Amino acid sequence: MTNPKIALVTGASSGIGKAISKRLLALGYKVIGVSRHIENSLFQNDNFSAVQADLSTQQGTVKISEILRVEDIFILINVAGFGKFEPHEELDVPTILDMTFLNLTAPMILTNAALRNLKKNDGYLMNINSIEALRASKFAGVYSATKAGLRAFSDSLFEETRKSGLSITNINPDMTKSNFYSELRFEPKNKENARLVATDIADAVEHILKMRKGAVVSDYTIRSLNFGISKKVL
Repeated sequence: MTNPKIALVTGASSGIGKAISKRLLALGYKVIGVSRHIENSLFQNDNFSAVQADLSTQQGTVKISEILRVEDIFILINVAGFGKFEPHEELDVPTILDMTFLNLTAPMILTNAALRNLKKNDGYLMNINSIEALRASKFAGVYSATKAGLRAFSDSLFEETRKSGLSITNINPDMTKSNFYSELRFEPKNKENARLVATDIADAVEHILKMRKGAVVSDYTIRSLNFGISKKVL
C-alpha cells in the first residue's frame, strides 16, 4: 500500500479550514492541520496531525515553514485569516499589522517553504481568498488590500510555475457562515440561499483535485444565490 499524499491546511480548527481538512481526510490524504488552538482529538483520524502555531507572528510562521521544508508536501491550502471592518482611522496599528501578516505575509512565506516540493510532486497550492479580493467595499480597506494582494501573488506565481506540474488556484468565497464573524458587528443572514457554508468551499477543493491535471481553474469564485447581512445587537 502506498503512503497517503500529504496536505497542510492552515486555520484547520474551525470553519472553512476544518471543513476542507475533513474532506481531504475523506479523500484519503494525510492532513497536517495548523491553528493556534488545535488538537488531534478534533478529528480522531490517524491521518491527521495537529500543529499549534500563531500565523499572525513571525515565530509561528517560521515554525510551520520548517515543517514544510521537511515534509514531502503535495497540497498547501492557506485558509487562516481574519478581518476587522471599521473606518480606517479607527483601526489601531497592531490590528493592521496582524491582519496584513496573517492574511498575506504568512501565506507567501509558507508558499516559499513548500514550493520546491509542490513543483516536484505536481501538487496543488490553493489560497482561500475572499470576494473582497474582487471588489471595493467600505470599511474593508486593509482586509480587501490583503486579499487582493494574495490574489495577485497567486496569479503571478501561476505564471511563474507554468512549466511545472503545479496547479495554483485562488478560491474567492462570498460571505460564509463560520466563526469569522464571531467578533464582528454583522454576519450573513441565516437563510439557506443568502450565505455559503463551509462545505461549499470544501466542495470546490474536491472539484479542483478531481479535475484533469492539464486543466487549472486559476480563479474560483463562489457566490450565494441571494445576498443578506444581519447586523448584530450589541
